[in-house]
Amino acid sequence: MATTRHAHTVWEGNLLEGKGVVTLDSSGLGSYDVSWPARAEAPNGKTSPEELIAAAHSSCFSMALSHALAGKGTPPTRLETKADVTFQPGEGITGIHLTVEGEVPGLDADGFEAAAQDAKKNCPVSQALTGTTITLSAKLA
Repeated sequence: MATTRHAHTVWEGNLLEGKGVVTLDSSGLGSYDVSWPARAEAPNGKTSPEELIAAAHSSCFSMALSHALAGKGTPPTRLETKADVTFQPGEGITGIHLTVEGEVPGLDADGFEAAAQDAKKNCPVSQALTGTTITLSAKLA
């Protein structure tokens, strides 16, 4: 069954001095301030499209890796995934680096690396972001 999620943003003013609020409509989890300085400089309590992409990518990758590991008979006890999304003003998103550390009983480092690489390639968010370079560091705890 297909699902569709919804969010919306209200933006006021020009790019450099304006501000906006992005609202997570489907979940109802909240509204978050956004601005150009928060995107291109320091967050200062606001989010950015890149932070939201990082959240989406780290969670999607973790789900894909968990599913793949369980399918091979080695379900993870714990996965911790960090996504670093780099934004360069004037160029856009220039790369995403995923870092994952896992506790996976019965699996060696090579098996974990292979499963992580496969999850990086095949998670739906990675597939949606094929226009940028995605790198990965994976290790067992």
